[in-house]
Amino acid sequence: MARVASILVRSMGLAAGVGLLASCGGGGGGVGGIVDGGIRGTGSSVGPVSGFASVFVNGIRFSTDGEVTSDDGITSESQLEKGMILRVDGEWRDDGQGDAERLSYDDTFRGTVADFTGISTTDGTGQFTILGQTITIDRQTVLRLGTATTLANGDAVRVSAWPRGDGSYRASFIGLISDDVNNDMELEGLIDSLTNNGSQKTFTINGTTIDFRDPVLFEGITEADLQRLLDDRVPVEVEGSVDALTGDIDAREIGIGESRRYQRGEVDDIEFSGPISGAVVNRRFAINGLVVVVDDDTEFDDGFGEADLADGLLIQVEGDFRSDGTVLAEEIELREANAKVEGVITNGSIDPAARTFEVGGVLVQVTASTIISSDDEDSANRMDFDDLLAGQNVEVAGIERETDGGLRFLEALKIEFEEDSGGDFEMEGRLTAFDCDAGVITVLGVQMAVDPNNSFEDVSCDDLRTGDFLEVEYASTGIGYFADEVELEENDED
Repeated sequence: MARVASILVRSMGLAAGVGLLASCGGGGGGVGGIVDGGIRGTGSSVGPVSGFASVFVNGIRFSTDGEVTSDDGITSESQLEKGMILRVDGEWRDDGQGDAERLSYDDTFRGTVADFTGISTTDGTGQFTILGQTITIDRQTVLRLGTATTLANGDAVRVSAWPRGDGSYRASFIGLISDDVNNDMELEGLIDSLTNNGSQKTFTINGTTIDFRDPVLFEGITEADLQRLLDDRVPVEVEGSVDALTGDIDAREIGIGESRRYQRGEVDDIEFSGPISGAVVNRRFAINGLVVVVDDDTEFDDGFGEADLADGLLIQVEGDFRSDGTVLAEEIELREANAKVEGVITNGSIDPAARTFEVGGVLVQVTASTIISSDDEDSANRMDFDDLLAGQNVEVAGIERETDGGLRFLEALKIEFEEDSGGDFEMEGRLTAFDCDAGVITVLGVQMAVDPNNSFEDVSCDDLRTGDFLEVEYASTGIGYFADEVELEENDED
């Protein structure tokens, strides 16, 4: 017991590290080499909204006039939600501030939920379909469900999402809307087949038939372009109504799909977020219909490199359009959560100047790209750092980072308010040190005692290797932490 007590006392050394990290971290730029913001000049920025006053996109706070261009019923900044993928055309500066000339928003889908699998309590993933198109949910998806506790088949929703290489879509935002969505639906996807012979004007998207015999507004394309879009495998967007008898779509508007919001602007600079779609070949990969080119001058953020680029990985790219329409990447940042912690915020740990706090010994860094949300509160859409309080139960999904001095912390991508955990904690992260003889492991910068004979679920302590991805349930002892349950997990980044 004396040895365990000694270990628990040593685990409290993080408290000193918190002060050290706070002293080297600023309110805007983060710590440990985190870069908030990107392009310095004039261009286009496309990514999820992370905050307001005026609006934050890709780590930049853009001043706006409050107006939003959209044909989806969203006309002002006040109607935007965190997680919605927004295009900003404007200019921004080194201080992380910018001026928006134009805000543009477009739903990816509006329709009725079907084939819902539920949301896993283990990893936050789930899946459903809208008119045959598959939409996936992950821990970074923002859900705005009002008083509902989860999605359900038959729910009318609007979805802001990114296309993936397998033809499905990864949701950044899902929100409940009115039940008359069948009269104002929106669908996106690749055309499977096309019939246009005068008397029959239809095409299909993943088995759903779209009828465009009635007068249709073509946005940015013509009716004759449909065959080219089919041949070139370019997604299209359809707005219209669902025929109550056949289930077919009576089209009202047809245009280019998700890739439209990433089109070249008046200048060549662009910054955008999205998952890599398909394989990386010859230093090239696709995101949202854009081909991104990496060269020897491309900069990667700390702990992340070209070899880590892979299908489905969520990243942020800053670059310039080239004459052939590709984007030459100047900087690439990881935006995929690879670690998490859940539990109550530690008393006395909130540092507004450094924008840090602690949960279960894990130091959390909030940046301008962090989404803070709670579906249970009316004000959740406008929550920010100042709404965080000691004793609140939160789940933080983010990127595991390390300072030059070796201090580990979690760069928060999403902070979600949760129900009371009963005082226990959960984390997912890399094992950085362990001593089975002493009965101690270190994960996400937290050193904690373990019982080598009883704490491990599917692996023995002697089988551990530094770098293993672990899921840990643990508790505070008053002088440190003790791991009740340790499991070896598969990490999507492996």
